[in-house]
Amino acid sequence: QVQLVESGGGLVQPGGSLRLSCAASGFTFFTFSTYGMRWYRQAPGKERELVADISSAGGSTNYADSVKGRFTISRDTSKMTVYLQMNSLKPEDTAVYYCNAYKSKPIYWGQGTQVTVSS
Repeated sequence: QVQLVESGGGLVQPGGSLRLSCAASGFTFFTFSTYGMRWYRQAPGKERELVADISSAGGSTNYADSVKGRFTISRDTSKMTVYLQMNSLKPEDTAVYYCNAYKSKPIYWGQGTQVTVSS
């Protein structure tokens, strides 16, 4: 069964860093490499928003304006894992972060990992 599991969230002070991981299972190695991957986040009372995107080949990335220069998305196909390196975190980054596998539209979702940025 296909499953995405996020990890790496937690409590961090403003200006700190976290690295989120999204481990995929239920894919074959080959099939995983055909999906683009995205990180979304959702804060209380707000809609889920797209934070970062990486193509299936890993050669193209896109970021929300609010995180450009601070977040980096990457993928390790051999480990079937996608990462989100988050630096210079701000309180506004507080949200549940979700990874998603897509082919033109979202297909598989993880359950999310909580990131809280607070002093």
